[in-house]
This record gives sequence, C-alpha cells and structure tokens, in this order.
Amino acid sequence: MALPKLDVPTYEIELPISKKIIKYRPFLVKEQKNLLMALESNESSTIQQNVRDILNNCTLTEGINIDKLPIIDVEYYFINLRSKSVGEIVETRYRCNNEVEEKVCGNIMEASVNLQNIQPYREEEVSPEIQLTDKIMIKMKYPEFGIIKDSLNMEDITEVTFNLISESIEHIYDGDQFYYAHEAEPGEMLEFVEGLNQAQFEKVEHFFNNLPKLKETVEMTCSKCGFYHKIDVEGLENFFG
Repeated sequence: MALPKLDVPTYEIELPISKKIIKYRPFLVKEQKNLLMALESNESSTIQQNVRDILNNCTLTEGINIDKLPIIDVEYYFINLRSKSVGEIVETRYRCNNEVEEKVCGNIMEASVNLQNIQPYREEEVSPEIQLTDKIMIKMKYPEFGIIKDSLNMEDITEVTFNLISESIEHIYDGDQFYYAHEAEPGEMLEFVEGLNQAQFEKVEHFFNNLPKLKETVEMTCSKCGFYHKIDVEGLENFFG
C-alpha cells in the first residue's frame, strides 16, 4: 500500500540584483541534515557545494542556473529559503575578545539573528562602468556564484583576485568597438587585467570593494566581564555559525 504524500508549500522571491522572480519549496529534513554536516566540516568547498545542491533541488522555476546568479543573489535566496524551511531565527555564538587584566576574557556569548532583517548593504554606490583611459572603458558585472567553485581550487590569493576580476568583466569598450567577454578566447580577459597599470587597477578594486553584501549588526553584553559588543555579521557561514 502506497504511503500518503505530504503537501509541500511553495513560495516566491525576487532576487535583489538580477530581479529574477523564483518559485521555490522549503528544503526537506534530509537536505537540512546535509547542510548541518557541511557546516560542521568547516570546509568552504563542502559548504558551497551543499548550498548549490539545496538551491537546485528546491528551485521550481525552470531555466534558473544557480552558478550564473550574482553571489549576493544566491546568499539572499539561501537565507530566505532557510527562513521558510527551518525558521527565521538563527542562534549564533561569539567569543568575547575583551581584555581583562591583560588577559582575553574568552567567554562564549550567544545571540539570535533574525534572518528576515538581513538585506543587501553597501558602503557606497559605485558605477559598474569604469573609465580606464580617454577611449577605453570596461563594464563590470557582479561576480557570479560559479566563480567561487573555481577559486576554491586556487591556493594563491592574488590568483583568486585576478580570476575574480577577469571573470566579472562584461565587456570592454574601445572608442567605437565593443569586446564582449563571452566572445573572448580563454585567458584573454585575464591578460587584459594583468596589463592594467596601478591607477587603473585601483579603480577596478574600488568597484569590488563596494559590492553589495548581506550584513546584520548583533549587539550583546558579555555576562562575564560586562563588555558591550557590536558585531557586524557577514557571509553565509557566519550567519549559520
């Protein structure tokens, strides 16, 4: 005899950057178990792969490629998915780093983070169009989630940075001609980035330093030493840690 099937609710979300509207279902107990195991492993590659798998499984809208979405969209989507699946409140722990009589307090503090309060935030609005010379301009795009997977295989932070930048170029404009990244040969965009001078590279860095990110400020007072903490929580792993 066939067992009864449980009704699964569905939800919709509009992503903040791409503005895509996605229909999704909450993740299941077995998917939550895999997520918890990934977080306990404390390995970025395992966590990122698990996030990818859960989002692919729960996304009901056809034609959505998680790897092609901006990282900030994926993080926002996943936080809202977790909120609908498990609950809006996440309990986190922090160690008090206040010095008392030349010793770090070290007391473990607990705080609650409401996932519904988390919204994209940035210090400064920066144009994706960057003028490098009188004639040459590049247009950037927000880094895509799939870039993380490539970066995890790189050991050198400089290599990661240059890969991130070259993979986030949408096109190059030179006077009256456009050079689109998706039409370029492998390595061409990286070679272009490596050919920038310091002033030009700093303009590109400024764009990346002001990318939107998810942020929530947690306030707490240490029960041991009484020190008041105001902690900015950023990144998926920190929200669930």
